[in-house]
Amino acid sequence: MIPLSVLDLAPIAEGNDAAQALHNSRDLARHAERLNFQRFWLAEHHGMPGIASAATAVMIGYVAAGTSRIRVGAGGIMLPNHAPLVIAEQFGTLASLYPGRIDLGLGRAPGSDQLTARALRRNLAADADEFPQDVLELQDYLSAAPQQRVRAVPGTGLQVPLWILGSSTYGAQLAAHLGLPYAFASHFAPQQMMQAIDIYRSNFKPSAQLDKPYVMLGFNVFAADTDAGAHLLASSMQQAFVNLRTGRPGKLQPPEAGYLERLPDDARTMLESVLSCSAIGSPITVKRAMDAFIARTGADELMVTSQIFDHQARLHSYAITAQVHGML
Repeated sequence: MIPLSVLDLAPIAEGNDAAQALHNSRDLARHAERLNFQRFWLAEHHGMPGIASAATAVMIGYVAAGTSRIRVGAGGIMLPNHAPLVIAEQFGTLASLYPGRIDLGLGRAPGSDQLTARALRRNLAADADEFPQDVLELQDYLSAAPQQRVRAVPGTGLQVPLWILGSSTYGAQLAAHLGLPYAFASHFAPQQMMQAIDIYRSNFKPSAQLDKPYVMLGFNVFAADTDAGAHLLASSMQQAFVNLRTGRPGKLQPPEAGYLERLPDDARTMLESVLSCSAIGSPITVKRAMDAFIARTGADELMVTSQIFDHQARLHSYAITAQVHGML
């Protein structure tokens, strides 16, 4: 049985605000801890009306303070938005407060549109190309014997575990070269998933952090007592995905019966790849889909995400997921 973890976007549901979303995230983390999930990660997004986790390190501290055992981390920090020293200090602080519980996933996407990216004071022409060097610089700040004259305080010597995140083969190549664990965003961009996994495993070089490849895959789960109930829950995520991809991001909408069937062909096609990395249904349906996905990919860990409008329904979905996976 491979570990299951939680990826949370701190979704802001229609009719609610960011404060409620943040409180719901901590409540979900406590729930996940009771259900024996391995880790709870939060994603960095900016300028998104329906996502409240923009200040990711702050949010990680809030969640870690409200839990006691579960690992809490970033899935991920979009490193081109930040100076590596700042991230080393932030996660050095978190690791000092919550030793042995903090993970640091790193991505090279801006996590926003270009206008918001410019407001973050990024050099759009150069920063993405500097991502590998930024990862090495950050790794050095957190090492026991940094080579740089500048020191991260807190940070130096804490060796916070680093992960490389990606939705293409680029991250797979970098993670393999650096000997770091690799998390692929198959929950929303699975097109290159199998190719990326193969590249990562074939080219992996052992490192001080990791002696063999370790692959985590994003996976959508919408579990309910019946298949019909689960498909209704999933319609909120489907609306969010289509709205985002068509330039109309907003708050998470209530479920809408028959939404998928009413979509035009091009929008339905847009969703097909995401649905291939999803489990939607009753407990037995979810178990079959999840087991098949694990067997097909050979994943070492699944990062489960469930964008469900109603918070109690979301808690219930994760409880079903844990139960069918044999975690309880």
